[in-house]
Amino acid sequence: MKKTILVDMDGVLSDVYAWLFDMHQRQTGHRLTIDDVAGKLEGEAFPEQLKLVAEPGFFRNLPVMQGSREGLRKLNDRHKVVIVSLATEFPYSLTDKQLWLNENFPFISWRQVVLCGDKQLVKAEIMIDDHLKNLDNFQGETLMFSQPHNLLIKNSRHRRVESWEEIEKLLLF
Repeated sequence: MKKTILVDMDGVLSDVYAWLFDMHQRQTGHRLTIDDVAGKLEGEAFPEQLKLVAEPGFFRNLPVMQGSREGLRKLNDRHKVVIVSLATEFPYSLTDKQLWLNENFPFISWRQVVLCGDKQLVKAEIMIDDHLKNLDNFQGETLMFSQPHNLLIKNSRHRRVESWEEIEKLLLF
């Protein structure tokens, strides 16, 4: 039976941390490690983050998360996939995210994309996300994609996944 699966963009399809680590190093000359930022939200770990995400092109230039293109294609073939991303807080991100998706995931139709300000508005059976603020308010099955900001979270109802390969094993077999 096909299930509706909500898939987050930032931190699940796009590797935001790789970009933030690189930007921080370019700006400061110092390379942070995962240990340096573990348990900290992006804005706390990278003081310039709020300025960066408000600029045109930030979301347009993010690298693709390893395995996400192939994994999402397989999910899309077997289930109803909806990409849901918070995008209205930073106006440039609306266009950047749509262009990024079109380029990197051309098999995802514009009808499968919800760029919004509150993910609670979208209903489904499964959500894949990296932020508790989205997962905690979701009523269905939740997969928490590991990212530095959630690494210290030990006791939650969300099933932690480390990679797209792991997502495939859970949802396709």
